[in-house]
Amino acid sequence: MAHWYPRYVPVGVRRARALRERLSLRARGVEVLPVEIRGRTIARSFWGRRWCEHLESFSDFANRLPRGRTYVRNGAVYHLAIAAGGIEARVAGSDLYRVAVRIRTLERPAWKAIKAACAGQIGSVLELLQGRLSDHVMEVVTDRDTGLFPKPGQMELACDCPDWATMCKHVAAVLYGVGSRLDDSPELLFRLRGVDEAELIAADLTLPAGAASADTLADGDLGSIFGIDLDAEDEAPAARATTPDPALSDTAAPNPTPPEPAAPTGAEIAELRAWCGFSVAEFARLLRVSAATVRRWEEARGPLVLRSRTREALAVLRREAGDPEA
Repeated sequence: MAHWYPRYVPVGVRRARALRERLSLRARGVEVLPVEIRGRTIARSFWGRRWCEHLESFSDFANRLPRGRTYVRNGAVYHLAIAAGGIEARVAGSDLYRVAVRIRTLERPAWKAIKAACAGQIGSVLELLQGRLSDHVMEVVTDRDTGLFPKPGQMELACDCPDWATMCKHVAAVLYGVGSRLDDSPELLFRLRGVDEAELIAADLTLPAGAASADTLADGDLGSIFGIDLDAEDEAPAARATTPDPALSDTAAPNPTPPEPAAPTGAEIAELRAWCGFSVAEFARLLRVSAATVRRWEEARGPLVLRSRTREALAVLRREAGDPEA
């Protein structure tokens, strides 16, 4: 029986390949959502950590998850989008691969049971998404068998790489990438399972004794009851109108021009190129200059005199590459 053994591709080459593909997709108008990990910690929030812990609780995944952790930390997941019932992603490995994960939406009886168990115990959507929950509620929503997280049998994993395994390292990297994504957007877990997190908030929340009806509550009262901040309406627009605002005068520029990026040094350009994993020729093609120009930049001392277009391109490249010095 023939076995497939992947060729080794250095991390720098994979990172450079992913970066080129991201820039190419964006140039074609495709929205790209990379997973960017700072340091070794993949997920820091309540929901992100619990997602990763849930994955690691299944022996089915044990052999492939370690490689997935390495891949996602190295920036290999250069696109990851979450929608109801599915995850679409792209991963840079020995080649560029597409990953699709289909996750069964939560069944109505299961969601109904979760809502019943949490009734009256979550004060606001903000509290829920921030993971500020009681021990009982945490046990309910993160239960390995009956909670919000999917079990292996509820997931269909697919990658177009040559690896025969059901969960290849690219799929594992994507699943860890979901944990990282939940750090910033925990509501995506509820979208993924096809449910509305607002339904977990007690429908029969009662007002304090003697409080006004919901129709006449002031914004401050609503904010204190539901645990959210509401912007107050302008109370005296006429009074403010008598005091002219110089920022609104005819002589003021309505859209001030943002400052141009600072001129980089040759050492900074060399560091950026090394961080991205580009050769001199690749870096030059990306910036639309000659390789000799890049070499001359890197050998120069002090700030470089560059065209504004080049400075802007370097600033974008630094942000896209996730350069820690950006």
